[in-house]
Amino acid sequence: MALQKAMILVNKGKKAKDPEDDIEVLFNPTEYTLDTGNTYNWMKIPSLSMPIGQYAHGNGSTLSVDLFFDTYEDRTDVRDYTNRIMALMEKDSTLRRPPVCRFVWGSLDFQGVVEKVTQNFIMFLDSGIPVRAKLKVSFKSWKDPDELMKELPPSKVKTVKQRVRKQQEELWMIADQEYEDPGRWREIADANGIDNPRRMATGRKLTVPGAD
Repeated sequence: MALQKAMILVNKGKKAKDPEDDIEVLFNPTEYTLDTGNTYNWMKIPSLSMPIGQYAHGNGSTLSVDLFFDTYEDRTDVRDYTNRIMALMEKDSTLRRPPVCRFVWGSLDFQGVVEKVTQNFIMFLDSGIPVRAKLKVSFKSWKDPDELMKELPPSKVKTVKQRVRKQQEELWMIADQEYEDPGRWREIADANGIDNPRRMATGRKLTVPGAD
């Protein structure tokens, strides 16, 4: 049985998929890593032996894989291949975001977007043209936003709202207005992926979950 080559299937949102958009790797990887995580809010209560954990949200999965490219025998520029991987990080003018991909190899079928690529060119012709490269590629799992919203209970779907942050307005102020509880500011931070509220830009659109 012939060895199956790993493929990167590219979805550019076309009605008729173009097979030429897909990328076949030159050499199969020797290993890959899947990383999956969740975020919890931990509430510390005096006299308890440990904090109470509250599930906040999932963080999806990350597929990390090393890809090897070698064009020495053909004496051609290896970037003809590696640039196709790099192009998966460019914003598509129609989609207004980079394309969604599927990394398929044997039983592995991972759908996501290319989040990071590190290129390492390790062999060159006398002319300086690179002919061998190692790429570290990270794919972040992706699901259609409309499908994700179906995971919310009906009560949450009805009450999720949008608002714009005003100048000098802090998250605790917004939580006080929306929930009458300034201590719930972290719910807004988590819903918007805000790690440092002090760096939040004025005019930013914010999702306020569970607001009446």
